[in-house]
Amino acid sequence: MAWLWPSLPYLELSKALSTRKNFLIYFCSTPVNLDSIKPKLIPSPSIQFVELHLPSSPDFPPHLHTTNALPPHLTPALHQAFAAAAPLFETILKTLSPHLLIYDCFQSWAPRLASSLNIPAINFSTSGTSMISYGFHSIHHPSSKFPFSDFVLHNPWRSKYNSTPSEHARSVREAFFECLNTSRDVILINSFKEVEGEYMDYLSLLLKKKVIPVGPLVYEPNEKDEEDEDYSRIKNWLDKKEALSTVLVSLGSESYASEEEKEEIVQGLVESEANFIWVERINKKGDEEQQIKRRELLEKSGERAMVVKGWAPQGKILKHGSIGGFVSHCGWNSVLESIVSGVPIIGVPVFGDQPFNAGVVEFAGIGVEAKRDPDGKIQRKEVAKLIKEVVIEKRREELRMKVREMSEIVKRRGDVLIEEMLAQISHFSNIS
Repeated sequence: MAWLWPSLPYLELSKALSTRKNFLIYFCSTPVNLDSIKPKLIPSPSIQFVELHLPSSPDFPPHLHTTNALPPHLTPALHQAFAAAAPLFETILKTLSPHLLIYDCFQSWAPRLASSLNIPAINFSTSGTSMISYGFHSIHHPSSKFPFSDFVLHNPWRSKYNSTPSEHARSVREAFFECLNTSRDVILINSFKEVEGEYMDYLSLLLKKKVIPVGPLVYEPNEKDEEDEDYSRIKNWLDKKEALSTVLVSLGSESYASEEEKEEIVQGLVESEANFIWVERINKKGDEEQQIKRRELLEKSGERAMVVKGWAPQGKILKHGSIGGFVSHCGWNSVLESIVSGVPIIGVPVFGDQPFNAGVVEFAGIGVEAKRDPDGKIQRKEVAKLIKEVVIEKRREELRMKVREMSEIVKRRGDVLIEEMLAQISHFSNIS
């Protein structure tokens, strides 16, 4: 029996493990998370969902018990609510008595509870390895330079990440690193050696644990998704475009760009002369006026532009033959989806791990980052220039060749990494 925690990479890991004989996976998360995940899974007797109910209040009702579209000011409340749910989680562990707990990086109490019940626990990180190794390096070797001279972290990010973090950011970082330190012998990473091998080796050295890549684990659409009306509309529009002539623009489901940043990106799209799909997400109440102005600007592009409001089937869009580039915030899952689809990335990172991921993308030769100005602002001319180079003028075909090469490596590999993972953990988990 294995125990798994929330999010789509965890769902994909669950699906991969569920194909093994005699495996039973309990997938535990909040009801609102599970409600969004269940439609993405063809029912299987090997995967059972377990609800973890967090403390609620009028200011923090159950529908907000998720990082998806959570207003940033409520992030501390979410962390506090998860911590308060530890006793309930302990009861669940005692009831189910799994042979292994696989947990995420923001419940530092989870491995401690598992250890008290003699249940081995290992961490599965869904972030890229570069930021994690950078963070551990800054703790263990604060006065020395990060030992990868070719790593690309552009200003203003370099100065920002060398500054003193806020109290909340420091507490989150400490909990994150504790989760890694308490993982039993190994940690799992949703990545692969061809992209982040050096960072994995260095993190293994710092942690004194084996770092096992199990990625890229990205959501694979099922038959129900293929019947999705929203995608049918998008596909019909894409079918009319020339091969590799269109960019998908998606800035993430959890980390939002500001209205000013969105406007610069939109202006860059218009100036680029490329076809594009713009995924419009709502930041907060009060943004309606800016959204109307942005849609009016987008509509001036006529048949070149399609606006998708809310959620978009990103993985399926990236696989369409007319997509020639992906303008992305460089969230790690988006980076992996682009690699799997063989689509070069034009990065516009906003915060968190995104600048590190954009650096990895550039270093690996599978994309480029739109550089900000000296004041840290996105530049529309830079966005337009890179889209033209990658999609319109085809002057960066080395990026496309490299990302397609990596996509083929992933496809050939199949489930080899999962088998290697099971072999590594079998000596302490009674799972094989």
